[in-house]
Amino acid sequence: MPKTRETAVYTHGHHESVLRSHTWRTAANSAGYLLGALKPHMKILDVGCGPGTITADLAALVPDGHVTGVDRAPGILDRARATAAERGVANVDFAVADVHALEYPDDTFCVVHAHQVLQHVGDPVAALREMRRVTAPGGFVAVRDSDFGAMTWFPASAGLDAWNDLYHRVARANGGEPDAGRRLRAWTLEAGFTDITATSATWTFATAGERAWWSGLWADRTLESAYAGRAVEGGHATEEQLRAIAAAWRAWGEREEGWFGVLHGEILCRKDT
Repeated sequence: MPKTRETAVYTHGHHESVLRSHTWRTAANSAGYLLGALKPHMKILDVGCGPGTITADLAALVPDGHVTGVDRAPGILDRARATAAERGVANVDFAVADVHALEYPDDTFCVVHAHQVLQHVGDPVAALREMRRVTAPGGFVAVRDSDFGAMTWFPASAGLDAWNDLYHRVARANGGEPDAGRRLRAWTLEAGFTDITATSATWTFATAGERAWWSGLWADRTLESAYAGRAVEGGHATEEQLRAIAAAWRAWGEREEGWFGVLHGEILCRKDT
């Protein structure tokens, strides 16, 4: 049977405002639920590796093993290779791949990991089945996704309400599911997993520095990234509306009492032996 191929459009693109967030991610702040299962000898596939910061961390945690980072965007892999080189990590390689149709044999990897990937793919259940296929019996599939509908902030802001509504509309028009976090358990069950551990974790932005960083990257992303272009070209927002949302982000970031919480769903599945 022919494998599914990716049909969704990646909402964010790779503008600097996007990479500002992606390069901040580490195994500690983005894959903590997985770390206890890692062993030094493991062979890991990191799906949707982006600029490779988590990938390089994982490689350092399996010094006798190997990590392969894959992404659909060839250009970002140059950044990932540079990240690994800068850190002196040698047990890692990178390749272009579609999670719906991975070009690896059955039972190849001890761990298949994907952070913030399933929310952007056209068929997350098919992607999970493919991740399961290339995982060795007794190995793990680990997925973590944010849930935009569960994000919360203080103080109330009509501009941030408008941002959240707009993001949902743009992401779904692109074929993704922005509320993926709450759906991960359902998707893994449908994909055929039976040994499933479901957890959740948050990122919190509350200090002056955290608020400035988080609000600044979203203000810039709202105006300058591929997401901004798709919002306008798809008829979801005008440029004036985007400017208003960006201003609301910056205004929220300046509020001393400001607080923002990002909820993530996490699933660690063990493949049946």
